[in-house]
Amino acid sequence: MDKKVTPITSRLGPIMNRRTSSEGSDPSPTFEHSEQFQGVLSAAHEHLLNRIEDERLDVDAWAPDTTERYVRGQTVAFIEEWRIPINEGEMDLVVQALCKELNGFGPIDDLLHDPSIEDILINGPGEIHVSQGGMMRRVPARFSDDRHLLRILRRILAPLGRRLDDSSPMVDARLPNGGRLNAIISPLAVDGPMVSIRKFRQDPFSPEELLAKGSFDRPMLAMLQALVLGRCNILISGGTSSGKTSLLNALAGIIPESERVITIEDTAELSLKHPHVVRLESRMGGLDGSGEIGLRELVRNSLRMRPDRIVVGEVRGPEVMEMLQAMNTGHDGSMATIHANSPRDCLHRIEMLAGFAGFQGNGDSLRQQVASAIDFIVQIGRLGNGRRVVLSITEIVGVSDRVVTTQELFRHEARIGEDGVERDRWNGLGFHPHTPKLEPFRQFLRDASQAEPLP
Repeated sequence: MDKKVTPITSRLGPIMNRRTSSEGSDPSPTFEHSEQFQGVLSAAHEHLLNRIEDERLDVDAWAPDTTERYVRGQTVAFIEEWRIPINEGEMDLVVQALCKELNGFGPIDDLLHDPSIEDILINGPGEIHVSQGGMMRRVPARFSDDRHLLRILRRILAPLGRRLDDSSPMVDARLPNGGRLNAIISPLAVDGPMVSIRKFRQDPFSPEELLAKGSFDRPMLAMLQALVLGRCNILISGGTSSGKTSLLNALAGIIPESERVITIEDTAELSLKHPHVVRLESRMGGLDGSGEIGLRELVRNSLRMRPDRIVVGEVRGPEVMEMLQAMNTGHDGSMATIHANSPRDCLHRIEMLAGFAGFQGNGDSLRQQVASAIDFIVQIGRLGNGRRVVLSITEIVGVSDRVVTTQELFRHEARIGEDGVERDRWNGLGFHPHTPKLEPFRQFLRDASQAEPLP
């Protein structure tokens, strides 16, 4: 419970002379997002905290309906005492907001519980954006000031054992529902607290669901299934918010149930539909930097845990060397994601990360190791309309003339139909994979390539 505070009655100034929007009970369409609403909410909240403190009540232990009854009674008394001109509908909005302030997460409570919202981006107290269906939009919800935003942030972080203050002005945390929160405050953030919340589906997409959503077509799905069942080593490459984690979740669901899967992540985001999963998560160091355990150590340790497959949530540091060695030493069927804009950029990024990891050999030996370890790169991207689609499937063939050679098997192309509507199309380029791992699936892939396309 927040500590007792003194009511700031000056915040009521802008609304004391306001007339109600109507004589009825319907709230003004703009009231909930107005300065007047914020003023009433802030003052009523402080009044409520004082009453709870005076009466020594344990509101956190109450049932939601008990909390609402108490909040409503106190709010009615407060409104009448200060003769604040709002109608019954507007009163209900204040009561609902106060309940979220006491037991929820204030202005973002509804956004956090909306399954269709993927990201919540807070740029200071007065500006909140959400990503929905791959498209960004601003929402009218807002915080009253920096103090209000920090109070809600600390309520989110407190159960996680994380802090956000002058001595620790940045925080990155995994939320209980599997989401991820990153926050940075003054003096590092110039215009107020900046917060990014990435949400993840509790029930991840299956391959068939991604097919129905138009992320790929039937022949490409067959290829992806063959890659997983054939124990090919796969890198899923793409930009920020392109759908890499969703695709990795879906592909991991194809892994046979008899196999033991170990997932390794900086912040646990994967939710694999598999009966035998061991989840490992890195640990940040303390204030003095001690106690840190990174992905590199976790990948190295996972090799001693009898894995059938190793899944790295995102390769972005020195753990790339351990991952390549694991793929080269009998751990076929491993998968990972990486930030890159194309398969060729993906290969360049691996070389760069290996250099950061202190790789001692020359470039030729590194490229040979990369070509031996990785079988396929699956490139995924987000289109201009927000849809996420697989852009290409590329096979790593080998090394020629000191360059890692590749062969593109599928490529996404958008085409305009006779009705003028843009439609997705994936072209199978007619090449057969070189890897012998897919030899048992040759007829399966041939049959899939002759399947009727989705309408």
